[in-house]
Amino acid sequence: MQPLLDFGFMWEVVPDLLRVVPLTLQITAVSLALALLVGLATALIRIYRTPVLSQLAAVYVSFIRGTPLLVQIYLAYYGLPKLLAWLGERYGWNVDVAGIPAITFIYFAFTLNVGAYSSESIRAAIQAIDKGQLEAALSIGMTPWQGMRRIVLPQALAVALPSIGNTAISLVKDTSLAFLVSVVELMGEAKILGARGLQFFEVYIVVALIYWVICIGIERVVAVLERRVRRFEGMQPA
Repeated sequence: MQPLLDFGFMWEVVPDLLRVVPLTLQITAVSLALALLVGLATALIRIYRTPVLSQLAAVYVSFIRGTPLLVQIYLAYYGLPKLLAWLGERYGWNVDVAGIPAITFIYFAFTLNVGAYSSESIRAAIQAIDKGQLEAALSIGMTPWQGMRRIVLPQALAVALPSIGNTAISLVKDTSLAFLVSVVELMGEAKILGARGLQFFEVYIVVALIYWVICIGIERVVAVLERRVRRFEGMQPA
């Protein structure tokens, strides 16, 4: 009888899988950083009801929330090169569409996806802060942006951080979709190794454990950050 698991093979693929972990973390970090900027901008546009932009932001959030991430990745991967080629032909731009790395489209798709979801978390966090604090900041001579940056946003960060942590964990797992457009990250490498030895079950067990460890690490980092940003709670303008 064959053993249920080939532990020797599982141990053998660990170095190959760990080799691509930095790429998975890179996709997560870059996409999350850009997405938070998009989310903050979208949240502020909707809070202050900026004409035209507010309506566009609402459509953007609704579209992203109403379509699967996989479809968004395909739209970015197949649609952006076509759009760039069309713009290049129309306006005489010299755009090497074929030379754009596939990971660029992954960054684009993940940024828009996470940006839409995080904008809702950020918007709710900002609106949870007492408006009187911003009014107090304005009364002592701060500009609206200074009051927002120095008084409101630090407290909103404390409120939104748990949600942002969950988003980061979800993003780590979503990076497994990048292999569908030829980006060989952790899941992509697992599929290649599994096909090579026809031992998919063993490889997927190892890759699941690696994802788990990464997510535990993110949970620990978020917990530390939560403790640090709590000092902003209840902040009053000086």
